[in-house]
Amino acid sequence: MNALYDIIGVPFGYLMRLIYSICNNYAVAIILFTVITKILLLPVNYKTQKGAARMQLLNPKLEKLKKSFANNPQRLQEEQQKLYQQEGVNPMGSCLPAFIQMFLLFGVIDVIYKPVTHILDISKNIIDEACGIAGVDTRNLRCELMTMEHLRDNGDKYLSLGEKFFSKVSEFNERFTLFGANLGKTPTIHPDSWTKEAVILAAIPFLAGLSQLLVSVYSQIHQKRTNPSMQQAGQGCMSVMMYGLPLLSIWFAFQVPAGVGFYWIWSSIFSFIITFALNCYFTPERTKVINEKEKEKARIYAEKHPNKKSFMQKMMEQQAALEQQQNGGSSSGKANGVSRSEQNKANRDKLKEARKRMAEKYGDSYEDNDDED
Repeated sequence: MNALYDIIGVPFGYLMRLIYSICNNYAVAIILFTVITKILLLPVNYKTQKGAARMQLLNPKLEKLKKSFANNPQRLQEEQQKLYQQEGVNPMGSCLPAFIQMFLLFGVIDVIYKPVTHILDISKNIIDEACGIAGVDTRNLRCELMTMEHLRDNGDKYLSLGEKFFSKVSEFNERFTLFGANLGKTPTIHPDSWTKEAVILAAIPFLAGLSQLLVSVYSQIHQKRTNPSMQQAGQGCMSVMMYGLPLLSIWFAFQVPAGVGFYWIWSSIFSFIITFALNCYFTPERTKVINEKEKEKARIYAEKHPNKKSFMQKMMEQQAALEQQQNGGSSSGKANGVSRSEQNKANRDKLKEARKRMAEKYGDSYEDNDDED
């Protein structure tokens, strides 16, 4: 797992180092870092919102299919996939942003856990020596934060280290704060004493939960306004998501350094702003125009690349192959153009022929019973 953090954290470390060199304030650097990453992700968010808006146009057709094939789930799934293919819509399009956000979070966590590496750009050998002075295992993901904390009270022990380790880390310690609270510390609701720092650190996870709740509530309101039938069908699931994600955010923010929770607050705020703006942009009228253009683009692309299969075509073929395997033939009940009853008769004839040969081999009598199943 540490190797994963290292790989993903390198590019984010370069970005954070650049930002910090400009503002010289860690909290401000996190905010600017969040703004830049959100801007980089804007094309992905735009595509996702566009896909969601186009899916809303399909809801009447999807509801009609559900009524027509209410007693045939297999046929309903096939018809839905055909509809998605005809319309050029990918119902799984929202998975990519979720994956990218998780990828981004791994990078952010590594940058916050290892500011000496990513921001101060001190070599691994010097960091290993410093961790040894602090008595911290270098395999511990928080070793740099623990070493920085140890240096606050034992600075004289680090004076001999190269690369100006003592001066760089001491100066950074003063800027690794939010209103005097060290963002490298992990928040807790059971501090030794409720100092100003303890209050600020404990407030960060709850603010992270509230910001996530803002996003969840707005998403549910928008879903209810644009698609009432789906909202009613999945009301229980939506309620769990609306309250579950904020609670998960609070719990997670109490397990990691406060800098991660601080990032999460601003990430949710900027996500809300972007989502709100895109929802205002994708009006029903504009979505209809976009939908027709996308359908035409999909049609032209299919004509130019007749042998290239779309995502939905691959899904349909996989579904058909699965059904064929389950039925011992094809999903329509035929194998190689032979009906199931004809295939059963052929199997019975082969069995009779085998019995007859065995009887002849051992000198037994064999009676051919045409009524045998």
